[in-house]
Amino acid sequence: MNIKITKCHGSGNDFLIIDEISNAYQFTEEERAPLAIALCDRQSSLGADGILFVMPSSVAHARMRVFNADGSEASMCGNGIRCVARYVCELLQVEEAVIETMKANLEVKNETDIYPNIPTYLVEISPVSFHTKDLPLQVSTDTLINEKITGLNQDLLFTALAVPNPHLITLVNKAVLESDIQEGLSKYVNGPNEYFPDGVNVSFVSILDKGSIYVRTYERGVGFTNACGTAMSASTLVSILNGYNEENSYVDVYNNGGKVRCYVHNQNNQYRIDLIGNATYVYRADVTFDWNALDGFEVANKQYFEAEAIQYKKLQDEAKKYVETHLK
Repeated sequence: MNIKITKCHGSGNDFLIIDEISNAYQFTEEERAPLAIALCDRQSSLGADGILFVMPSSVAHARMRVFNADGSEASMCGNGIRCVARYVCELLQVEEAVIETMKANLEVKNETDIYPNIPTYLVEISPVSFHTKDLPLQVSTDTLINEKITGLNQDLLFTALAVPNPHLITLVNKAVLESDIQEGLSKYVNGPNEYFPDGVNVSFVSILDKGSIYVRTYERGVGFTNACGTAMSASTLVSILNGYNEENSYVDVYNNGGKVRCYVHNQNNQYRIDLIGNATYVYRADVTFDWNALDGFEVANKQYFEAEAIQYKKLQDEAKKYVETHLK
């Protein structure tokens, strides 16, 4: 089979986009996961955090399905939907669109550049739920906001929320970030455990300054990534609940892949988060594979977007310097 892919990243969180709107590809439900596992393998000539299938929709401009590198399907992906937003808006030649995801139809639009000459898109992150059943999280309370889970750690205070992906978030200092606490805890809750039967994204968050935070995330189904869009959105909300930032104000969110900007709306205690950041193309390529030997796929005609890479490197360098100066 021959397909075309576009590699794109949001905050260094990279994906392979497969366009099922313009192309007559036909994948069975059983084929998508193995395809993601093969093409996203970092030891291969492609490699990515996941595949974004861009599909026709009867209720929106397009439908997005996200398959992680391990073959699991995510209900949403904040960095991924920015990539899909750019792809769909450019394909349909529109400035705004609605993307159908597993849990909600989300608004996206072209936004003022977050950094000179970096394509930037705003995406809606919703719905937001603090109900433990929505993650799910198996504890005795209906919500978990700034509370201990002593079976995980004796000192840290956790907040659990779904946006709609499940997230477990704690505010920490530099010393905790530099320890191995996050890795050990994250691996535990994403393996057999008594709290999260379906696993959970785990973010350690540090307050850098008023209006800026740093987020490092261990993603369910992936591991540590440069950034996780829904995690950065959820972490912004948690920083607001803790009094460090404010609703209806922009918060700069730094990550290992660069930075984004978040804006939290609150209408009658119903939250919506705007996630604003890059959607940077890396390359386009042709991929040929045999379903009976997926690991032997071949890649041809790679066309790199070198100018976009140069600009994003500048943003990354500035973001890294800011974090090094402000992380305490």
